[in-house]
Amino acid sequence: MASGGSAVLSATMDSARTLVSLLRAVHFRDHATFLATQHGLKATVEDSRTLQANAFVQTSLFHTYSLLENPVSFRVNLTALLSCLTMFGGSSSSTASSSSASSSSAVRGGAARTVGPPVALSLRYGGYGSPLILCLEEGGVVTDCSLRTQEPEDPLDFEFGGSDADEDRQTPNKVILKAEGLKEAFADLELSSSGAEVSVHITMSPARPHFRLSTFGPLGSTHCDFPRDSDMVESFHCTKAQTNQYKASFLKPSAKALSQASKVSVRMDWRGLLSLQFMIPNDGEVSFVEYYCCPDDVQEEEDDDDEVNSDDS
Repeated sequence: MASGGSAVLSATMDSARTLVSLLRAVHFRDHATFLATQHGLKATVEDSRTLQANAFVQTSLFHTYSLLENPVSFRVNLTALLSCLTMFGGSSSSTASSSSASSSSAVRGGAARTVGPPVALSLRYGGYGSPLILCLEEGGVVTDCSLRTQEPEDPLDFEFGGSDADEDRQTPNKVILKAEGLKEAFADLELSSSGAEVSVHITMSPARPHFRLSTFGPLGSTHCDFPRDSDMVESFHCTKAQTNQYKASFLKPSAKALSQASKVSVRMDWRGLLSLQFMIPNDGEVSFVEYYCCPDDVQEEEDDDDEVNSDDS
């Protein structure tokens, strides 16, 4: 703990709503690891070593931000943290537990929100073994919360892009989409089917369909195509055809971030590792939430080329 009882991390916000919205975007497990640096606060949530979500809260979103050690890391119960941040309602009428709503409803209409007066927030962390102290104030009513922290776990380093002798493989395929288009695609695709596992195939290719989302389940298959000249596509880079398969259950949590986003960057590296980066407007600035998802099955590039060529014919 810092000498003299001073906090190694202290920060204030005029409204907790911004922090709540970003944390909700990665709230698919109970615990999160927080990393505070001179650039801001990052919250990381992981599942089964195949899915990772990161929410970035840059220093400019805080009213004040002070760090006596760099970096500072701790682990905390994210469900409890969100419950504390939303105890006044207003900034969070739908509490942490409500985030289990279906992805289709979240994507179509966005997360349910009740806009009330801003809830001012100050947070303090005294260092290893200390609790995370929150102070919330609304309309002169002040509430303090103390959350037990745990020793942080080192987040997985997926080494996106990896190292490979082939320089072409070091540059991932990438498409930037307007979030509106991906919201409609997620809503149309059947990501679950009576408990049965549904797989999602993502294709990127220099030729049509350029960018394709497909689901395969017991009831059949569904496809959504985004040609590179589509109004929904802002940027497209693909040097080699690639199709990879992912479990729909691992992609569904990202719908929480998608519901708030204005743009989405979709990248796949040569191993099939998927990166979804959501650009979320916040108080005139842009915040980022990023999901990494490992492929369920990496198909051979030769098979991918055959599939794309058959679509062109």
